[in-house]
Amino acid sequence: MRSVAIVIIGCLLLSATNAYSQAVRLDRNNLKPVDVSMATEKVMGREAVRVVKDAAVKEFDEPTFVKIKDIDFQDGTIEVKVLSRLLKDAPAFARGFIGVAFRIDEGNKAYESIYIRPTNGRSEDQVRRNHSIQYYAYPDYKFDRLRKEAPERYESYADMGLNEWVTMRIEVRGQQAKLFLNDREEPSLIVNDLKHGASASGAIGLWVDVGTEGFFSDLKVQKDK
Repeated sequence: MRSVAIVIIGCLLLSATNAYSQAVRLDRNNLKPVDVSMATEKVMGREAVRVVKDAAVKEFDEPTFVKIKDIDFQDGTIEVKVLSRLLKDAPAFARGFIGVAFRIDEGNKAYESIYIRPTNGRSEDQVRRNHSIQYYAYPDYKFDRLRKEAPERYESYADMGLNEWVTMRIEVRGQQAKLFLNDREEPSLIVNDLKHGASASGAIGLWVDVGTEGFFSDLKVQKDK
């Protein structure tokens, strides 16, 4: 497999938030697939990591991601461009699930995640549109539990589609996470009660679920001090 040409780009920043960026060039030695297959391809003009969930994993909202090594992330900003396609054998309920896992513990037993469902963004069904974005926390707060116990709180609508690059920017501070899509000034989703608490920290993962051929490019991570 060719070396993965993802670059986390950054420099020292002096600002009111006391944030700094970590600059790390990643190759395959810095990426660890967890219940996914991984390759590199050029997609619509971008070098990208292709990620597909292993068919043996039947449950939803599981740790199925490419884990970025050597990053311990607690608070800050994660930005990445994602592109989602449906696999030829995708089930009817597939939505192009693709997103980011963060604060992943060492054993992949606990983490937070925000992902998108690109097929829902332009659906003619308004209920499906309302479920275009999803937050969940592994292992106890998957989408089905959150939807049942707190409908509308952890899901939202935003315009998006399959087979197009979507920029996801997730700002995490304490127990709050905000998702911004495609450089919009206002967040598309705000989560004020991250389930693993303000002190959780850990790795970052490039996440997909069933039926998705996911591509990730231009990952940037800014960590707060």
